[in-house]
Amino acid sequence: MSQKIYILCVEDEADVLDVVVRELSVLEDVFPIETAGSADEAREALARIEAEGDALGVVFCDHMMPGENGVELLVWMREHPDWNVSRKVLLTGQAGLDATVKAVNEAGLSHYIAKPWDQDELVKVAREQLSRYVAARKLNPLPYLKYLVMDIVGDTLRANSASDT
Repeated sequence: MSQKIYILCVEDEADVLDVVVRELSVLEDVFPIETAGSADEAREALARIEAEGDALGVVFCDHMMPGENGVELLVWMREHPDWNVSRKVLLTGQAGLDATVKAVNEAGLSHYIAKPWDQDELVKVAREQLSRYVAARKLNPLPYLKYLVMDIVGDTLRANSASDT
């Protein structure tokens, strides 16, 4: 069986988290979804994923949360060897310019989505980021093909092949 590639949704507001998960659930038959209501819960979810030998393809993370904020979590993930290759999406309506710049510069932010978002955009971004993750890790795309954006996978694989020569 192929390695599972998870989507992690981190949001402290239960109603918002439910909406994010419901909208991304169209991908769940191939990319399982984990949820967390805080940075600490996100670390617990990541520990479970790691313990199973699976991977995190993309995290959708709110910024404003009690305790550690989302940007701080994303920075920690970038510094952690198991999670630095995971794609990072800030999904928030409250990140100011400083927090956004920090997310881009220090967390390796892959994408920013402002609340309120459009469901089609959310799913499109998830598919694009998962495609970039699969291609960058040089994983066999066949088990995940149903939801990958093949132009992205092909372009990334060609670029990686060219840089390997």
